[in-house]
Amino acid sequence: MARRTKAEADETRTKLLDAAEEVFFEKGVARASLNEIAQRAGATRGAVYWHFKDKVDVFTAVLSRICTPFEEICDDKYGELSPLARIRRSIYAVFDSMDSDERRRKVFDTALFKLEYVGELESVREGHVESSECSQRKFADDLTLAAMEQGVVMPMTPAEAALGLHSLFVGLIHGWVLNEGNFQLRRIGELSVEAYLAGLGFRQEA
Repeated sequence: MARRTKAEADETRTKLLDAAEEVFFEKGVARASLNEIAQRAGATRGAVYWHFKDKVDVFTAVLSRICTPFEEICDDKYGELSPLARIRRSIYAVFDSMDSDERRRKVFDTALFKLEYVGELESVREGHVESSECSQRKFADDLTLAAMEQGVVMPMTPAEAALGLHSLFVGLIHGWVLNEGNFQLRRIGELSVEAYLAGLGFRQEA
């Protein structure tokens, strides 16, 4: 019986988060209410407070179900690859996952364009900044190693090159989300990244 009760609670939580994704996307986080989320999920306001502390907690849980691009870059799952292959694989995996996931695009649309990261949401912004800094460090480390392997003298420091690559990566995602996915993120993204790496002096690996 206890197992069934937990399963039911998990199902309710999932329905609430599914509903929250829709309501946040339609109205923005500031204008959305917990009552609307509960109604959309076919639940009560009390059920929302059983699972979540407040609206910020709901939004944080929504984001936690969708791995952010920065978090994917910081993941060490491509550690066996060469430095440049690691950069390419981590970036292109993000582009691939976003190109094929409409739900993920909508969550990012909410996070980028329908939310003010002030007040009680400042902690969410701080988390994004921390993940962003982590991904830039990984790019810088891998660019440094790749330059040593290929004997490349980059026209800027590894940190500066990493910032440029990171800005290209983020800008492509930003534009893709803003324009409702109206271009092939992987195709345009790969062309852009390869042009940037070539501009730094790197050659394609076999």
